[in-house]
Amino acid sequence: MTGILKRAATRSLMELWSLAHRKCAPGLRILLYHAVGTPLDHNVPGLTISPELFRAHMTELQRMEDISLVSLKESLFPEDDHGKTRVAITFDDGYLDNLQVAAPILADLKIPFTVFVVPTYIKSGNPIYMTFSQLNELANVRGCRIGSHGMAHLRLAQVSGGEAIRDLADSRKWIEDSLGKPVDSVSYPHGSASRLVRIAAAKVGYKIGACSRTGVNGPDRDPLLLCRTEILGWDGPRAFRQKVRGGWDWHRFRHPDPQQI
Repeated sequence: MTGILKRAATRSLMELWSLAHRKCAPGLRILLYHAVGTPLDHNVPGLTISPELFRAHMTELQRMEDISLVSLKESLFPEDDHGKTRVAITFDDGYLDNLQVAAPILADLKIPFTVFVVPTYIKSGNPIYMTFSQLNELANVRGCRIGSHGMAHLRLAQVSGGEAIRDLADSRKWIEDSLGKPVDSVSYPHGSASRLVRIAAAKVGYKIGACSRTGVNGPDRDPLLLCRTEILGWDGPRAFRQKVRGGWDWHRFRHPDPQQI
């Protein structure tokens, strides 16, 4: 089946599922973005969203009366949200456009966000990623927090426990030393997580860990194995609303829950 046919089939399933998910479920939904406007040669379609569509998504969030926009850190210690879904915005990898394109949009709309960066990418000299000074600039944007995305973007569930600990510890230390700010959150590269990876993250001092498994996080969810909902470059306003309200949560059944492996 071609990529186009697969997407068409997926959207058909999503439309059926979304009929039963017209209202947001209480809890925390973390949205996952990557690049905003930068063409990527990763052989992974949809990782780049246009600046215009990204702004439309963020504007739509502000219009939705059944959600509350929160920072990732604050979302774990909620005030009374009156049954609303708490929504946090995150980015993976550390693309330059997160600073130059996404941050001004989010600052303008007063939406907090977290950017998970890979130190080896920051040091690589590749122009699609932020430099050291640009990362410092982003870290000082109001409402922004910087987290770790591993030191070398490893599939942590596929390496030894010792290597996972070193990678997670080195990343945290590099970011903290570079920014002079504490780092207590991590998103696991490739969504590769397990209970052993969670133990490694806790051992080196992380308090929040984000996976790539779709879903809303209830009060019983492990804060070091939080689910996220990936937003892709072809998700128009209708699909975006459905994802925020749980219309794509059936996707989680395609992958094992890292809390169980």
